[in-house]
Amino acid sequence: MDRVAAVAVIDTQGRVTGWSEGARLLTGHPAEEVVGRPDADLLAGEPPVEARTAGAEAWYGTVTLRHRDGHRFDLAVTVCPVDRGDGRSAGYAVTAEPPGTALAAQAFEQASMSMSVFDLQQRYLRVNDAACKVLGVPEVALTGRFFPDTVADIEENRGFLRHLREVAETGTPVRYENFAVAPALDREHFWSLEMWPLHDASGTRTAVAIAAYDSTEQYWARRRLALLNEAATHIGTTLDVVRTAEELIEVLVPHYADFASVDLLDWVLGADEPPMLPADDVELHRVACKSTGPIAPGVAVRVGETQIYRPPAPPALALREGRAVLAHAGEPGFRAWLADRDERAPEGRPFRRGVHSMIAAPLRARGTTLGVVVCVRLAHPEDYGPDDAVFTEELASRAAVCIDNARRFARERTTALALQHSLLPSGPPGQVALDVAHRYLPCRSQAGIGGDWFDVIPLSGGRVGLVVGDVVGHGISSSATMGRLRTAVRTLADVDLPPDELLTHLDDLVTHLAAENGREEVAEFGATCVYAVYDPVSRRLALASAGHPAPLLVLPGEQAEFVPVTAGQPLGIGGLPFEATELDLPEGSVVALFTDGLVAHRDGDGGADDELRRAVGASADSLDALADGVLKSVLPDQPGDDVALLLVRTRALGADRVATWEVPAHPAQVAVVRQAAGRQLAAWGLEETAFVTELVVSELVTNAIRYGEPPIQLRLIRDRALICEVSDGSSTSPHLRRAQVYDEGGRGLLLVAQLTQRWGSRQTVAGKTIWAEQPLPDAREAAYWKEQPGFAASSENGEPCGST
Repeated sequence: MDRVAAVAVIDTQGRVTGWSEGARLLTGHPAEEVVGRPDADLLAGEPPVEARTAGAEAWYGTVTLRHRDGHRFDLAVTVCPVDRGDGRSAGYAVTAEPPGTALAAQAFEQASMSMSVFDLQQRYLRVNDAACKVLGVPEVALTGRFFPDTVADIEENRGFLRHLREVAETGTPVRYENFAVAPALDREHFWSLEMWPLHDASGTRTAVAIAAYDSTEQYWARRRLALLNEAATHIGTTLDVVRTAEELIEVLVPHYADFASVDLLDWVLGADEPPMLPADDVELHRVACKSTGPIAPGVAVRVGETQIYRPPAPPALALREGRAVLAHAGEPGFRAWLADRDERAPEGRPFRRGVHSMIAAPLRARGTTLGVVVCVRLAHPEDYGPDDAVFTEELASRAAVCIDNARRFARERTTALALQHSLLPSGPPGQVALDVAHRYLPCRSQAGIGGDWFDVIPLSGGRVGLVVGDVVGHGISSSATMGRLRTAVRTLADVDLPPDELLTHLDDLVTHLAAENGREEVAEFGATCVYAVYDPVSRRLALASAGHPAPLLVLPGEQAEFVPVTAGQPLGIGGLPFEATELDLPEGSVVALFTDGLVAHRDGDGGADDELRRAVGASADSLDALADGVLKSVLPDQPGDDVALLLVRTRALGADRVATWEVPAHPAQVAVVRQAAGRQLAAWGLEETAFVTELVVSELVTNAIRYGEPPIQLRLIRDRALICEVSDGSSTSPHLRRAQVYDEGGRGLLLVAQLTQRWGSRQTVAGKTIWAEQPLPDAREAAYWKEQPGFAASSENGEPCGST
């Protein structure tokens, strides 16, 4: 509401002759009640003596009036004599400002914030005490002067002048914030400024008023909070220790520090458990640093180098005391730190001359000290303060948790990788049925090492078992489960179970493992697997799948196609049988078995299968080159899951290496087949093995005639070992027993077991097969394999190598 001045005119006899509207509002008396009455009727007491004796001089003071409603109030008035023009007094004019006007003036003068008033031409009219302190000059030195003449010609002051003119010209208030150096202050301050126009009683714009609040502390508090928020999203984006330290540095420089570094204890970068922090000097590794200027000439410790902080340097105290330590130029700790830097890198002294403040905070997570972060200010004019110590501790604590998470992940990954490598085959076993190449790539994602595995298992009769599997989940538990399943597959394969039966037993095992571990959902403990058996004699491949991707098959001269195998349910689901698929393969066929990590990055992309077919079907000099080409063509730079790839190229054992006889079920045939076996060994140049082989043939054929059922068949196979197989129509498996002294029989299998390298039996569709292997003479075996194309003998023992 507009404030109207109160005016009264009093003649020389003390009677009221004039009464303004403002006087009525002030006292409640209308003009008709007052004009003509003595002024004493309005007073609540005697007027001051100074007012009665002022005469021809103006007087200013306080009088006590009585309001129309009866209450008393004090009023500051100005009494001015009125001259008729002939030197005689015509009376007095009494004026009074509304109550509070004097208080408003006092509030302006005594305000804690800087306040000033400019005319419309940007000249000073009024400046309060706070503004004078900021400007460093009294009000009298500024009144009437043009603003640009009183300040430096810098962008901050030019902006202030632009806003001042804008308010004067448009009458629109302006509010903005600005960094500026006040003449009487030692550093930049952050100011919140508000400008608004002033109007007289007629509404005419007369001046511009300004209030400037120093919000530097609030500004830095907001900046620290903003940095914490930024740190929450910027730090810890990867589970890599070094990258996490770099992210911390990126948050600090240049917004909070002109130079920052992160140094970690040695064990943090390895796979060791945290040791006790030694009481003497501690060696740290520089993992990240950054500067607003050129860092190379001035940094004392570069990334990858080590250093030792010694008390009273702030980093050493921060490590020992577990708190942030401040240091400013001239303090003992600061001097010790600076001297150590200068001694280590004298060429950087010019770059350190302006350093005036530093702060060191320990990187602590879960009660363990990991290292220290150091922040240094050079271009920033403000020293670090207590609030900065609290902020740096909070930021370092958050970063330390991320670093510790990365360290724990790296440690678990290293352990899981070592465990997995110890469980996976280091190389293909000795066999001649297949050329083999394999690749295993552990993923580098945050999920950790998975449970992918593969295996090549030599079986009886020169056959080879192939397995590729994938355990659900990641980490050490998945690797451990993978190891158990791989051992189970090898055990089941050793008893020559067909692929579908082997997966059925493996499915039961996974279900039992889940029950033992108290898993409510078996699927969480499940796995997928494909198992195949290749027979180089019949050139037949039999395979079955448990929820696993179908293998790819490349026949000689043709394109790669997926094997039409029934996928089946993953292991651990149970309830449904697995179906086996059998294929006759020509020699030189390539089969690719793999885990879903090879194509998982393109989940749902119909072109992924075509791309994989093209990669597997591409021509290559060797299987190893083909395996490398498949990974390069199909995988991204950073696979999101483990990848296992097993490539095999089939070989065949021709008629020159296999001899078969049908044996009539009569004891007289034992001598006949023994002689036939001897002749075959002589044809192969293996006369040295004839005695043992003929003895084994006699025992096995005799047992088949005596205890088995027709048809009976004898087969000799010259593989990397000499294999003797006797098949019959009975499904009863033989077993070893120890014969008594006077027993006439019972020693045959025991004798076979003693004379051969290994023996066993396997069930067939028509009955069973009992087999026995014996090693070949080294010299002849090496010479034989040297003549075979595509095979290279080992330089150490002459054993054939079954892979390219």
